Amino acid sequence: MVRVGVDESLSDELLNDFPQDARIVRIPRNPTSAVEVDFWILPFQRRDAAEAFSHLRGVKVVQSMMAGVDWITPWLPKNVVLCDGRGIHDISASEWVLTAILSSLKRFPLYRDMQLRQEWKGQASVADGFLNEGGAQVGQYRVLGDDLAGKTVLIVGYGSIGAAIEARLYPFGVNIVRVARSARPIPEVHAVADLRKLLPEADVVILIVPLTDDTRGLIGVPELGLMKRGALLVNAARGPVVATEALVEALTQHRIRAALDVTDPEPLPAGHPLWLAPNCLITPHVGGSTPEFIHRAFRFGAEQVRRYIAGKPLENVVTGAGY
Repeated sequence: MVRVGVDESLSDELLNDFPQDARIVRIPRNPTSAVEVDFWILPFQRRDAAEAFSHLRGVKVVQSMMAGVDWITPWLPKNVVLCDGRGIHDISASEWVLTAILSSLKRFPLYRDMQLRQEWKGQASVADGFLNEGGAQVGQYRVLGDDLAGKTVLIVGYGSIGAAIEARLYPFGVNIVRVARSARPIPEVHAVADLRKLLPEADVVILIVPLTDDTRGLIGVPELGLMKRGALLVNAARGPVVATEALVEALTQHRIRAALDVTDPEPLPAGHPLWLAPNCLITPHVGGSTPEFIHRAFRFGAEQVRRYIAGKPLENVVTGAGY
């Protein structure tokens, strides 16, 4: 009998797929004594996770439901197997990225602000200066939004979410350029070492990398300086992947645009200059938070427990690289 630890408040509905030979152990949010579990399912980015773990005994596997595990690795002993939630977030995260891109290009945040002021004006090009009003349309109509079709989109972090993003972008007729830790031929993926060479050609740069020592500060002053004027930076990874001060400066100088689901610091405190930076759309780390996500997560968790009981290799085992 494998003891599977879950949060005390977890809905019974989410446990329906777990095998009968798994004994569910509900772990109190504030444990006062030791709790024996073999397999701990840690659903979300709990700030008290390290404290909760200190009360657990016998843990052999920790299954995170988050794609990023940078918040777990500092305190989890090396002899405990850690599995991440790679694949669980593909749908929700990729849909957020697509929404963020289209909302930014079509200037929805600007027009929402105008709606709240009850203003009926087409002012996008006046507000940011990025839209091209030269050429044949002069004197005919104003350019008030941008098209995604024909854009070059650079996906930095071509894993399962990156591939899901590409699939959703494909119908829009964009040119996809892929970047990962290492280059590979099919489909063509560039090594992250080539990032600076690729940035100047991108209209949209999507960050979907894990936070590791190698990716912290991946986008800083040099990288932001290489982006073309008016390019859109979409961060769906982790806040520290981008140097915040450099990002604020680039936005304030109206050199680029940004759509962020993550920030550094996070939560972003009131009064932080990023809140009011021009041409910046911010959501509070909600890209993966949908009702369907939690069901996908626990179906995956149940499958991992079945694998463990059967002695099969677990999926998504985190390596020394941090993912």
